[in-house]
Amino acid sequence: MRIRLNKAHFPVTTLGYGRRLGLWVQGCSIECEGCVSRDTWNAADGWEASVSEVVKWCDSQRGPGIDGITVSGGEPFEQPRALARLLEALDAWRQQLERPFDMLCYSGLTLARVRHCHAEILALLDVLVPEPFVVGRGGPRPLRGSSNQPLIPLTKLGRARYGDDARCATGAPAIQVSVDQGAVWFIGIPKPGDMERLEERARSRGVAMGGVSWRA
Repeated sequence: MRIRLNKAHFPVTTLGYGRRLGLWVQGCSIECEGCVSRDTWNAADGWEASVSEVVKWCDSQRGPGIDGITVSGGEPFEQPRALARLLEALDAWRQQLERPFDMLCYSGLTLARVRHCHAEILALLDVLVPEPFVVGRGGPRPLRGSSNQPLIPLTKLGRARYGDDARCATGAPAIQVSVDQGAVWFIGIPKPGDMERLEERARSRGVAMGGVSWRA
Protein backbone atom coordinates (compact mmCIF):
# COMPACT_ATOMS: atom_id res chain seq x y z
CA MET A 1 0.00 0.00 0.00
CA ARG A 2 1.30 3.44 -0.97
CA ILE A 3 0.40 6.88 0.32
CA ARG A 4 0.95 10.25 -1.40
CA LEU A 5 2.76 12.74 0.82
CA ASN A 6 3.74 16.39 0.77
CA LYS A 7 6.22 16.46 3.64
CA ALA A 8 7.59 14.45 6.56
CA HIS A 9 9.37 16.16 9.44
CA PHE A 10 10.82 15.53 12.90
CA PRO A 11 10.66 16.98 15.46
CA VAL A 12 7.33 18.79 15.29
CA THR A 13 6.60 20.69 18.51
CA THR A 14 3.55 22.79 17.56
CA LEU A 15 0.95 20.24 16.46
CA GLY A 16 0.40 18.11 19.53
CA TYR A 17 1.93 16.83 22.71
CA GLY A 18 5.72 16.82 23.05
CA ARG A 19 8.18 16.01 20.26
CA ARG A 20 6.34 14.50 17.34
CA LEU A 21 6.67 13.04 13.89
CA GLY A 22 4.77 15.09 11.32
CA LEU A 23 3.27 13.75 8.08
CA TRP A 24 1.48 15.96 5.57
CA VAL A 25 -0.46 14.06 2.94
CA GLN A 26 -0.91 15.38 -0.61
CA GLY A 27 -4.33 16.10 -2.08
CA CYS A 28 -7.35 17.99 -0.77
CA SER A 29 -10.60 18.69 -2.59
CA ILE A 30 -12.10 20.69 0.30
CA GLU A 31 -9.87 23.73 -0.38
CA CYS A 32 -10.84 25.88 2.60
CA GLU A 33 -10.63 29.61 2.05
CA GLY A 34 -7.60 30.97 3.91
CA CYS A 35 -5.79 27.62 4.07
CA VAL A 36 -2.06 28.08 4.74
CA SER A 37 -1.22 24.75 3.07
CA ARG A 38 -2.49 25.29 -0.46
CA ASP A 39 0.61 23.50 -1.72
CA THR A 40 -1.00 20.26 -0.45
CA TRP A 41 -4.20 20.62 -2.51
CA ASN A 42 -3.19 19.21 -5.90
CA ALA A 43 -3.37 15.43 -5.66
CA ALA A 44 -0.90 15.06 -8.53
CA ASP A 45 1.88 16.85 -6.65
CA GLY A 46 4.02 15.53 -3.83
CA TRP A 47 5.57 12.07 -3.77
CA GLU A 48 4.56 8.51 -3.01
CA ALA A 49 5.94 6.17 -0.39
CA SER A 50 4.94 2.72 0.75
CA VAL A 51 3.55 2.29 4.24
CA SER A 52 6.62 0.24 5.16
CA GLU A 53 8.89 3.08 3.97
CA VAL A 54 7.03 5.58 6.14
CA VAL A 55 7.27 3.34 9.20
CA LYS A 56 10.98 2.80 8.51
CA TRP A 57 11.46 6.59 8.45
CA CYS A 58 9.56 6.89 11.74
CA ASP A 59 11.77 4.23 13.29
CA SER A 60 14.91 6.06 12.13
CA GLN A 61 13.87 9.06 14.27
CA ARG A 62 13.25 7.20 17.51
CA GLY A 63 16.67 7.84 19.09
CA PRO A 64 15.90 11.24 20.71
CA GLY A 65 12.51 10.03 21.95
CA ILE A 66 9.16 10.50 20.22
CA ASP A 67 5.84 11.31 21.88
CA GLY A 68 3.51 10.86 18.91
CA ILE A 69 2.68 11.51 15.28
CA THR A 70 0.47 14.17 13.71
CA VAL A 71 -1.06 13.46 10.30
CA SER A 72 -2.29 16.52 8.43
CA GLY A 73 -2.44 17.70 4.88
CA GLY A 74 -3.96 17.91 2.52
CA GLU A 75 -6.92 15.78 3.53
CA PRO A 76 -5.84 12.47 5.07
CA PHE A 77 -9.29 10.89 4.69
CA GLU A 78 -9.16 11.29 0.92
CA GLN A 79 -6.68 8.39 1.01
CA PRO A 80 -8.71 6.24 3.43
CA ARG A 81 -7.29 2.81 2.60
CA ALA A 82 -3.71 4.06 2.74
CA LEU A 83 -4.38 6.02 5.93
CA ALA A 84 -5.91 2.97 7.60
CA ARG A 85 -2.99 0.73 6.62
CA LEU A 86 -0.49 3.34 7.81
CA LEU A 87 -2.17 3.75 11.19
CA GLU A 88 -2.39 -0.03 11.61
CA ALA A 89 1.33 -0.33 10.90
CA LEU A 90 2.16 2.54 13.25
CA ASP A 91 0.00 1.01 15.97
CA ALA A 92 1.99 -2.22 15.72
CA TRP A 93 5.29 -0.31 15.64
CA ARG A 94 4.56 1.84 18.68
CA GLN A 95 4.11 -1.24 20.86
CA GLN A 96 7.89 -1.58 20.93
CA LEU A 97 8.55 2.00 22.03
CA GLU A 98 9.64 2.76 25.58
CA ARG A 99 7.31 5.76 26.03
CA PRO A 100 3.64 6.40 25.23
CA PHE A 101 3.05 7.41 21.60
CA ASP A 102 -0.20 9.05 20.48
CA MET A 103 -1.61 9.35 16.96
CA LEU A 104 -3.40 12.61 16.11
CA CYS A 105 -5.06 13.37 12.78
CA TYR A 106 -6.47 16.57 11.28
CA SER A 107 -9.37 16.50 8.82
CA GLY A 108 -11.44 19.10 7.01
CA LEU A 109 -14.37 16.70 6.92
CA THR A 110 -17.23 17.11 9.36
CA LEU A 111 -17.17 14.96 12.45
CA ALA A 112 -20.48 13.38 11.39
CA ARG A 113 -19.03 12.32 8.04
CA VAL A 114 -15.85 10.91 9.58
CA ARG A 115 -17.89 8.89 12.05
CA HIS A 116 -20.24 7.63 9.35
CA CYS A 117 -17.70 6.82 6.64
CA HIS A 118 -14.45 6.12 8.49
CA ALA A 119 -15.26 4.48 11.82
CA GLU A 120 -12.47 1.93 11.31
CA ILE A 121 -9.90 4.73 11.05
CA LEU A 122 -11.24 6.51 14.14
CA ALA A 123 -10.71 3.27 16.07
CA LEU A 124 -6.97 3.55 15.35
CA LEU A 125 -6.54 7.20 16.40
CA ASP A 126 -5.97 8.71 19.83
CA VAL A 127 -7.07 12.22 18.83
CA LEU A 128 -9.05 13.77 15.96
CA VAL A 129 -9.36 17.44 14.96
CA PRO A 130 -12.15 17.56 12.33
CA GLU A 131 -14.26 20.19 10.53
CA PRO A 132 -13.24 22.66 7.80
CA PHE A 133 -11.20 25.77 8.58
CA VAL A 134 -13.39 28.89 8.59
CA VAL A 135 -11.78 32.29 7.98
CA GLY A 136 -12.63 34.81 10.67
CA ARG A 137 -13.39 32.24 13.32
CA GLY A 138 -9.96 32.13 14.91
CA GLY A 139 -9.47 32.19 18.65
CA PRO A 140 -7.24 31.10 21.54
CA ARG A 141 -7.93 27.39 21.08
CA PRO A 142 -4.76 25.26 21.12
CA LEU A 143 -4.07 23.16 18.01
CA ARG A 144 -6.99 24.54 16.02
CA GLY A 145 -7.18 27.15 13.27
CA SER A 146 -10.81 28.16 13.74
CA SER A 147 -13.22 27.99 16.66
CA ASN A 148 -15.62 25.54 14.98
CA GLN A 149 -12.99 22.79 15.06
CA PRO A 150 -13.22 20.48 18.10
CA LEU A 151 -10.32 18.58 19.60
CA ILE A 152 -11.61 15.08 20.29
CA PRO A 153 -9.66 12.59 22.45
CA LEU A 154 -10.60 9.04 21.47
CA THR A 155 -8.56 6.88 23.85
CA LYS A 156 -7.28 6.87 27.42
CA LEU A 157 -3.92 8.24 26.20
CA GLY A 158 -5.70 10.87 24.12
CA ARG A 159 -7.76 11.99 27.11
CA ALA A 160 -4.71 12.11 29.37
CA ARG A 161 -2.79 14.34 26.97
CA TYR A 162 -5.53 16.38 25.31
CA GLY A 163 -8.52 16.33 27.64
CA ASP A 164 -7.50 19.73 28.99
CA ASP A 165 -6.62 22.27 26.26
CA ALA A 166 -3.93 23.92 28.37
CA ARG A 167 -2.16 20.63 28.92
CA CYS A 168 -1.34 20.02 25.27
CA ALA A 169 -0.20 23.58 24.58
CA THR A 170 1.87 24.47 27.63
CA GLY A 171 5.15 26.04 26.61
CA ALA A 172 4.64 25.34 22.91
CA PRO A 173 4.99 28.18 20.39
CA ALA A 174 2.29 28.67 17.78
CA ILE A 175 4.72 28.43 14.86
CA GLN A 176 7.88 26.39 14.40
CA VAL A 177 10.44 27.32 11.74
CA SER A 178 12.36 24.62 9.88
CA VAL A 179 14.82 24.76 7.00
CA ASP A 180 14.75 21.69 4.79
CA GLN A 181 16.24 21.16 1.32
CA GLY A 182 16.69 24.86 0.69
CA ALA A 183 13.14 25.83 1.72
CA VAL A 184 11.86 27.48 4.90
CA TRP A 185 8.85 25.74 6.47
CA PHE A 186 6.49 27.23 9.04
CA ILE A 187 4.87 24.44 11.04
CA GLY A 188 1.90 25.08 13.29
CA ILE A 189 -1.37 26.99 13.52
CA PRO A 190 -0.90 30.68 12.69
CA LYS A 191 -3.22 33.29 14.12
CA PRO A 192 -5.26 35.41 11.69
CA GLY A 193 -2.94 37.77 9.82
CA ASP A 194 0.28 36.14 11.08
CA MET A 195 1.55 35.10 7.65
CA GLU A 196 0.82 38.50 6.08
CA ARG A 197 2.64 40.20 8.95
CA LEU A 198 5.55 37.82 8.46
CA GLU A 199 5.75 38.72 4.76
CA GLU A 200 5.63 42.43 5.54
CA ARG A 201 8.35 42.15 8.16
CA ALA A 202 10.51 40.18 5.72
CA ARG A 203 9.97 42.83 3.00
CA SER A 204 10.95 45.58 5.41
CA ARG A 205 14.29 43.82 5.81
CA GLY A 206 14.81 43.33 2.09
CA VAL A 207 13.77 39.68 2.00
CA ALA A 208 11.26 38.60 -0.67
CA MET A 209 9.25 35.46 0.08
CA GLY A 210 8.42 33.63 -3.14
CA GLY A 211 6.30 30.54 -3.69
CA VAL A 212 4.56 30.71 -0.34
CA SER A 213 2.13 27.90 0.48
CA TRP A 214 -0.74 30.14 1.59
CA ARG A 215 -1.32 31.71 -1.84
CA ALA A 216 -2.12 30.14 -5.19
